[in-house]
Amino acid sequence: MATYDLEEQEQLDELKTWWKMYGNLVTGILVVVALAVAGWQGWNWWQRQQSAQASALFSGLQTATMQRDAKRARELAGELIDKYSSTSYAGMGAMLAARAQLETGDAKNARAQLAWAAENARDPGLRELARLRLAAVMLDEKAYDEAMKQLATEPAAAFAPRFAELRGDIFAAQGKTEEARNAYDGALAKFDALAKDDETRQRSGYKEVLQAKRDALGTGK
Repeated sequence: MATYDLEEQEQLDELKTWWKMYGNLVTGILVVVALAVAGWQGWNWWQRQQSAQASALFSGLQTATMQRDAKRARELAGELIDKYSSTSYAGMGAMLAARAQLETGDAKNARAQLAWAAENARDPGLRELARLRLAAVMLDEKAYDEAMKQLATEPAAAFAPRFAELRGDIFAAQGKTEEARNAYDGALAKFDALAKDDETRQRSGYKEVLQAKRDALGTGK
């Protein structure tokens, strides 16, 4: 028994010595880990709160849009952008508000909303859709150079035919027939590449619209 007590004492002495050497380090590590866990939980809670509050605003924006209340839609989109720009609802809200502004003839505010979404929306596809719609608004305003700048960067494949088509529309509006033909030809080629294995695209009727625009310009030289 005495031998066992002696061994036990030696182990306690070794533990005390080890703790004197490394105790502060271990305590520091545990504190850091605890703070990291608390911080992560706090961040997740904050994110959930932000998302819930942004969702409520977006729901109100949808209602305002359906009621054709462009002023209210603009206000709610502004609040989404100001307070919840890090959520996906901000980009969607800007797009929805832009549509409401266009329906009431307020192209200036629509452009501002689309420009924000084109630069800041979280979803890459939404940013490209915003660029496309912004360019279309600029085309309607005959701001051809500005519209072309929005289309300068090649988008993801799913948007490529639409971007090429809109470039064709801009060239056609400027009377640049050859450039427009080339753009529409490019749009047709990009669409065919996408529709090859996609029956939904094949049945969409979009190719016929593109082809009609292309045919209206004649065969060229």
